[in-house]
Amino acid sequence: MQVSLQIPDEIARRVIDAGGDVSRRALEAFVLAELRAGRIDEPELAEALGLGRLQLDDFLKSHGIFDDYTPDDFEAERSALKEVGL
Repeated sequence: MQVSLQIPDEIARRVIDAGGDVSRRALEAFVLAELRAGRIDEPELAEALGLGRLQLDDFLKSHGIFDDYTPDDFEAERSALKEVGL
C-alpha cells in the first residue's frame, strides 16, 4: 500500500539538510510505533524496512529497543547446549 502525507516544508528541509530521507524516516517511525503498540512483530518490521536479522538488531538498538533476555533465558540456552554436548 502506498500512503502519502503532508508535512511542513521547514520540517522536510531540516530532515533533508541533516542527510535524511523524509520518506524513509516516516516509514521507520510508523513501523516502530506499530511494533511498540504490538500490532506488528520484529519479522514484519524487518520486511517493511528491507532489513536482514543483524541489520534489524542494529536498527532496534539504535531506537532503544532491546531484547528482553533474562537470566532464565540464558539458563535455558545453557541447558539446551549442554544436552547436545556443547
